[in-house]
Amino acid sequence: MSIKPKQVAQNPLILRCHRLMESFAKSDDERDFYLDRMEGFIIFVDLDKSEEELKKLENEIETNHSRYCMIPKLTFYETKKIMEGFVNEKVYDIDTKEKLLEIIQSKEARENFLEFIYDHHTEFEKWQQFYQERSRIRIIEWLRQNHFEFVFEEDLDLPKDIIEKLKTELFEPKASKEVLAARKTLFLKAKTYYSNEALNPRPKRGRPPKQVTKLEVEPQITTDIYTTVPSAVRPFLFIPDYSHGASMIFSPKFENEEQLLARKRAAGYDYEISMDQLNQKLSALKSLSSRWDQEDKKGEEKLDFSFDDGDDEDDEDDEFEGKKKKPAKKSSMNSKKTTKAKTSTKTKKAASSKKSKK
Repeated sequence: MSIKPKQVAQNPLILRCHRLMESFAKSDDERDFYLDRMEGFIIFVDLDKSEEELKKLENEIETNHSRYCMIPKLTFYETKKIMEGFVNEKVYDIDTKEKLLEIIQSKEARENFLEFIYDHHTEFEKWQQFYQERSRIRIIEWLRQNHFEFVFEEDLDLPKDIIEKLKTELFEPKASKEVLAARKTLFLKAKTYYSNEALNPRPKRGRPPKQVTKLEVEPQITTDIYTTVPSAVRPFLFIPDYSHGASMIFSPKFENEEQLLARKRAAGYDYEISMDQLNQKLSALKSLSSRWDQEDKKGEEKLDFSFDDGDDEDDEDDEFEGKKKKPAKKSSMNSKKTTKAKTSTKTKKAASSKKSKK
């Protein structure tokens, strides 16, 4: 009986970080996830499958146990630590912080935490970024402990067709020049995940870059290409849909955003607002503001606060003459003083002449 030689990958495994984030978050006592070492696909042990399929998968994992690495469970302590870290580091409003800390101590903390955060847009955006950064570090640390040579597809700056060629020619030593050059970049990129900065990312020093408006570009997603998937594993391949984004993957009870909104509606609240309704409300606000501007302009035209009697020039002349007359009064006062002085001297002379005659 001839034994097939083990195929050796010619470049690091191309993994998807968001897919690993979801499998890490949803791995619990009722759900098992495995990561393949040869090609990097993920296995989800779905208990809703038939007993025959589950037995075949169990035999495959037992016989080739070195090929499949079980993804660890996210414990309650770890989830609580993630939520408390976010509240203490990123939430600045005192009332919001107290409410979130109260939710973390309650039952179904993850689900209630997501429901509350979803209603606060600014906190929700901060939570998405915080959760993805923390999950990324946790995944890199686990891959390093299990000696995976890997790169994240989200971090690659390569064309889509080149990435797909790397996947199809993973076990072929001979390849085209484009594929060989891409393999070199993969090996260089794989080394960065084993550096100290990968687990402890630090902000770059120096002057902060200029703020430029970011262009929203759809993420480039390549097709899943696996050439060595056993037949027993194929029904259990974990290939989730990312059209809803990766924001709801923190809770295993919510597959996507729609399930979260359905739970909120069942509680008596309808938070779903369509784009048409938003546009209608915005147009109504714009029309109101334009009406108010027109009414203000009309009111300013009707009101006339200038009391004009048609004699502006005469008033200005009178004011000008009045300013000239003021110094004239001073001259008249001076003249009165001089006349008084003259009369006093005359009276003194007369009195002196009378005394001399006597």
